[in-house]
Amino acid sequence: MSFPKGFLWGGATAANQLEGAWNEDGKGISISDISTGGSATSSKRITPQLEEGTYYPSHVAIDHYHRYKE
Repeated sequence: MSFPKGFLWGGATAANQLEGAWNEDGKGISISDISTGGSATSSKRITPQLEEGTYYPSHVAIDHYHRYKE
């Protein structure tokens, strides 16, 4: 298969995949902040409160908030 001349690829991310800094500068807690990581053997969960020792992927994400100048 080939793409037509002038075809452009695009990409997208969601804020919770990118930002990090989930609790800085007055940001309120969001649903992604209480969504746990999942795996091939366990489903993601939404916890009613933060659980000690539980992985929340949006808390660090790729940390664009602190790294954008790089």
